[in-house]
Amino acid sequence: MDPLSARWTRRIERAADLEREIPAALELLRFYRAIAQFQQEIATAGLPPGPFSARPAQIPEVLRGYPGRLLLLLDRHAPAPLARAAETMSHADDWDPADPASRFVAKAVVQPYAEYCAQRCYTAPPHVRTSSCPFCGDRPVCSVLRPEGEGGKRSLLCSLCFTEWEFNRVRCPACATEDKDALPLYNAEQLPHIRIEACDVCHTYLKCVDLTRNGLAIPEVDEIGAVALDVWAAENGYTKLQENLFAL
Repeated sequence: MDPLSARWTRRIERAADLEREIPAALELLRFYRAIAQFQQEIATAGLPPGPFSARPAQIPEVLRGYPGRLLLLLDRHAPAPLARAAETMSHADDWDPADPASRFVAKAVVQPYAEYCAQRCYTAPPHVRTSSCPFCGDRPVCSVLRPEGEGGKRSLLCSLCFTEWEFNRVRCPACATEDKDALPLYNAEQLPHIRIEACDVCHTYLKCVDLTRNGLAIPEVDEIGAVALDVWAAENGYTKLQENLFAL
């Protein structure tokens, strides 16, 4: 199996596992699996790499056949408000770039292509420490803690192309503060391998998926499943640095 196809298969399988582990997120994860299966087709279509944008009006020409197919899928599988929006979009010539539904469709179509382009075209330079993706410039959707020696090495994960790059263990990717006392961590007992990394200087946060505590986790999938932590963070005055595909 192609490595990129295998990666999408693991994401789909992980979402199914999390449906059983996190019942409160079951509907969201089930919807994610339907979207991920669609995205896997794009990722493995062998399209030529090229420039891309997730803006609704700038979907790459090589992807122009996919939005219509996604709208049909949304009509069958999406929550009712999104399904209604998809029906309206299917009869429109132009999409409102400020409309959450049009942004969702654009990102869902472009995301697997962006990852494909990153896998084909990007070689990470050593010691990258930027707060935005070194390949596509998008912001991170979460951080990842991977085993290294007797501890863990922190990296950031791009919300669009899923490029992962190293980042300082104690540093806010939004405002760059390194004041440890201003960077609290919050855990939930139900999700011991996922935590909130907050900043009390700029009041932003990211979720961190700790692979030293759960090696089966898939960061971009577990981040979606841990939606309860996003609710908690919002209730406590923090704003997410970058929303995921589902605007959560």
